[in-house]
Amino acid sequence: MVSFSQGLSSPFYVLCNYGCCHCTQWLSRELTSSALRINKGIREIHHIAQNGGLYKRPFNEAFEETPMLVAVLTYVGYGVLTLFGYLRDFLRQWKIEKCHHAAERAEQKDFVPLYQDFENFYTRNLYMRIRDSWNRPICSVPGAKVDMLERLSYDYNWTFAYTGRVIKDVINMGSYNYLGFAQNTGICKEAAAKVLTQYGAGVCSTRQEMGNLDKHEELEKLVARFLGVEAAMTYGMGFATNSMNIPSLVGGGCLILSDELNHASLVLGARLSGATIRIFKHNNMQSLEKLLKDAIVHGQPRTRRPWKKILILVEGIYSMEGSIVRLPEVIALKKKYKSYLYLDEAHSIGALGPTGRGVVEYFGLNPEDVDVMMGTFTKSFGAAGGYIGGKKELIDYLRTHSHSAVYATSLSPPVIEQILASMKCIMGEDGTTFGKQCVQQLAENTRYFRMRLKEKGFIIYGNEDSPVVPLMLYMPAKIGAFGREMLKRNIGVVVVGFPATPIIESRARFCVSAAHTKEILDTVLKELDEVGDLLQLKYSRHRLVPLLDRPFDETTYEETED
Repeated sequence: MVSFSQGLSSPFYVLCNYGCCHCTQWLSRELTSSALRINKGIREIHHIAQNGGLYKRPFNEAFEETPMLVAVLTYVGYGVLTLFGYLRDFLRQWKIEKCHHAAERAEQKDFVPLYQDFENFYTRNLYMRIRDSWNRPICSVPGAKVDMLERLSYDYNWTFAYTGRVIKDVINMGSYNYLGFAQNTGICKEAAAKVLTQYGAGVCSTRQEMGNLDKHEELEKLVARFLGVEAAMTYGMGFATNSMNIPSLVGGGCLILSDELNHASLVLGARLSGATIRIFKHNNMQSLEKLLKDAIVHGQPRTRRPWKKILILVEGIYSMEGSIVRLPEVIALKKKYKSYLYLDEAHSIGALGPTGRGVVEYFGLNPEDVDVMMGTFTKSFGAAGGYIGGKKELIDYLRTHSHSAVYATSLSPPVIEQILASMKCIMGEDGTTFGKQCVQQLAENTRYFRMRLKEKGFIIYGNEDSPVVPLMLYMPAKIGAFGREMLKRNIGVVVVGFPATPIIESRARFCVSAAHTKEILDTVLKELDEVGDLLQLKYSRHRLVPLLDRPFDETTYEETED
C-alpha cells in the first residue's frame, strides 16, 4: 500500500521499516518518480515500505541532501583557511607574527620530539579562531536557563580574561537535561541533601572492598526493575562503563560489528578488547547483514576458524545525528545469525518510550532480546555514572571481571540518591504523576521544535522523536558566527565541527528538555529565524535522502591484531 503526504510546508518522511535491498531499490525508483510527478514544484523523495510486522509504530527518519553549491563552498572555505594557516606559520617562523602554541624548549631541540609540529596545525590555525564558542563557564544549575561568566580575549582566543560580569538567564539549549531533573529545588535535591548529611560526599573505596553501600544495592535492584531485566550493575562513570566493560566481554578471536557513528567510549572499549573490529554503515541493515554473513561464511582471518563471539555495538540515540537505532531490525538480524547485541542507551533512556524506559520500550520490544543493556545517569536523571543490565549470569560475571567494578571508586551517596529519586519519580513510585508528565512534555517539545525548524527552512537531521536536534551549518566560518550571534541573543547553544563531524557537515546541536516551556521554545525559534536569515542558514530544499538509501559500497573497515 502506497500513500503520499502532500503539502508544501513539510517534507516527505521515510516510513521504510525493512532492510530488503531489492524491494527497497524497486520502491525507491517507483515512489520517487511518483512523488516528483505529484509535487512538481518541490523535489522530494518519499519512501514507504512494509516490514512484515517488525515495527509497531511509524519510523520517521530522514536526512536532507547537502546542496551541491553549499558543499563546494564549504570545501573552498576550508581550503582558504588552510592556505592562510600556512601563511601564518611562515610568518611565525620568521618571528613576524607571535605564536602562543606549545613548542619544544631550546635545550630539547636535539631530543626526539614529543609531538610533530604539524599535528597542531588544525588547532593552531582553524580551531583557535572560534575557540570562544566552547568551554564557556556557567555558574548555576544547568536547567532551562543558566547564568554564564562573561569572558573576553585580547590575543585572538589563545587566552581568556574574565570580566567579573555574570550573564543572567541564558536559555540553555545545549545540556542533556532531557527530563529537567538537573535542578536545585524539589524532591531530588531534598533527598540528596539528606543522604549527604548521613553518608557524606564520597565512599573512598571500590565496590569489592569497603565501598559497597546499602544504597548501591538498592539502586541496582531499582535499575533492574526499571529496565525489566534480571539484574543490573552500576558504575561511577558513563564513559568507563563502555570502555572498561567491553574488554571484559570480548577478546582475541572475537568479532565486534560497530556502527560507524558510535560514541568514542564504545570505540575505545572495542579497541582495548583486542577483538577484530569491523564497521558497518550508520543504521544500515544491508551493511550489517553483509558483515554478519561474511563473518559466518569466512570465519577468522587465515585460520578460517569460527569466531568465538560476534558482538554488535549500537546506540539508542546517536548524539551527533539525532537518529534512533533500527532496533527491531538489529534484533532480527542478531537472532538470525546467532550473535550478541550490546545497546548503549546513554541518550535514549528516560527520553524515549511512553514511560521513559528507552528505545526498547519505544519500539515495544522485549528487554530479554538485548543481551547487554547499557545506559548512563548523566542525562535524563540529572546525575552521574552508568549501568549495565541483563541476565544475572552476565552481571555476576562483570562483578568479578570488570575493571570498573574492581578498580574504580564507587558512586557517591548523594549522586545515588539523585538517581533513586528521579527514577522513582519517572516510575510513579513517588506517589505523583510528575515523572510521566515530564516524559510526555519532552515528546511534545521535541516534535514541536523539530516541526517549526523545518517549516522555517533549516536542514534538520535525525528522527522526529529524537530530542537531539542537529541544525546544519556546513561552512567553517558559520560555526563561530552562529554561536556568537545566539549568545548575543541570550541563548546558549553547542556548535560542532570537524573532526567531531564530517568536514562538510558542521552543525549546531540542540538538546530539547521537558523543562523548556512553549514560550522558551518560541523565543529560541524567533531568534533562530533572525540568525538564519542573517547567516543564510536556510538551506532546505525539502529533498530528503533516506538513511537506508544513502550510497552503500561494500568497503568495510577492520581493526585486528592479526
